[in-house]
Amino acid sequence: MRVTGSRVVITGASSGIGYATARLLARRGCDLVLTGRDEHRLEALSARVNGQYVVADLASAEELCTLGNRLLAGEVPDLIVFAAGIGMAAHASAHADDAVERLLAVNLLAPMRLTRMLLPTMIRRRHGHLVFVSSIAGALGVPMESAYSASKGGLTLFADSLRGEIAGSGVGVTTVLPGVVDTEFFRNRGVPYQRRVPRPIPPMRVAKATVRAVERERGQVVTPRWLRGPIVVRALAPTTYDRLANRLSGQRPQ
Repeated sequence: MRVTGSRVVITGASSGIGYATARLLARRGCDLVLTGRDEHRLEALSARVNGQYVVADLASAEELCTLGNRLLAGEVPDLIVFAAGIGMAAHASAHADDAVERLLAVNLLAPMRLTRMLLPTMIRRRHGHLVFVSSIAGALGVPMESAYSASKGGLTLFADSLRGEIAGSGVGVTTVLPGVVDTEFFRNRGVPYQRRVPRPIPPMRVAKATVRAVERERGQVVTPRWLRGPIVVRALAPTTYDRLANRLSGQRPQ
């Protein structure tokens, strides 16, 4: 898909990967609609990129529906980047129900619901692209991040299934699996990043990989690329992968 000059909606645009993607696409002359919870940041970013913004908490079904209807009332975007996400770091037995429900609502259910609302129009005009920013945790699973990994694993499989369902419709689907990204994510989840590998990468690196994947109609992009290796090892030799992963992360059998 040709990205330059397209109309783009980005969720989670007030920080991290969403913010970097907005800045990158603004340089390409895109007409941007930015969503997020932080109105101050959205207002500042929209002024910087000459875009529009909509404040919305994607954990709220009502606000999500309002956002979807607002997008349907205007010109449905050519490209939607689902970059909103929240984290959780704790032993599975310590997860609070309300925190897990909010995490699943933002990371998984919101992209699914917005897709359901906007996809029919995109298919009717036989043009568009959906980008789901998942995580390497959605392909490998990460100790002490079971709920987060589950949400991103669900998002990855939803996108993979959707890609097959709408093949030939003119609408593309790309799943982005970044490793650790240097954003506010870890501060917001309350636990700093402490593993030796992988090391954090800049959000702009993910944004560039994302735009490149859309333009090349790629179904999936892993960044940094070397993380494809662990995915293959886990698929072919899961026991070996678990041993290596525990050793590198400092985890010990309980």
